[in-house]
Amino acid sequence: MREARIDRKTNETDIKLVFNVDGEGTAELETGVPFMTHMLDLFTKHGQFNLSIDAKGDTEIDDHHTTEDIGICLGLALREALGDKKGIKRYGNAFVPMDEALAQVVVDLSNRPHFELKGDFPNAKVGTFDTELVHEFLWKLALEARMNLHVIVHYGRNTHHIIEAVFKALGRALDEATMIDPRVKGVLSTKGML
Repeated sequence: MREARIDRKTNETDIKLVFNVDGEGTAELETGVPFMTHMLDLFTKHGQFNLSIDAKGDTEIDDHHTTEDIGICLGLALREALGDKKGIKRYGNAFVPMDEALAQVVVDLSNRPHFELKGDFPNAKVGTFDTELVHEFLWKLALEARMNLHVIVHYGRNTHHIIEAVFKALGRALDEATMIDPRVKGVLSTKGML
């Protein structure tokens, strides 16, 4: 079973996370950041993962530390769950529409962390959530998972719809990239390692 447990405690957050790559789309989420809870629920369902998060953070200040640290923990868990990455497809690409919005996420589980976000969020907030934190979450996820992550917002007017399309596409792209392909012997790299 490709699963990892991460316990991470700092002066700002205390996070316990369990991530199963080969799940059924079930989520048990207590993040303290309602909008992130909603987005991670979508990510889990559309990626067909299992994800459990119990996060406590200094949300009385703002949602920054909790959102960022959940990204760190999820990235660490993804990397640990995949182990040596033998047999995985490595690459994933997904387009997801959400009403008027269209987002694309492309991943390479290459052990070469990089993050690009192309596109804009029309509003600085969705409810009380600062939309700039989407960038923080995704960058820390890519860094700790050691993956190359490209997010392209093709268009959209409603900020909630745009971010929702991104998280659904992220789940679907990672589901594709983490799938075992019986044709892949070892790892999918001419270097012989990822």
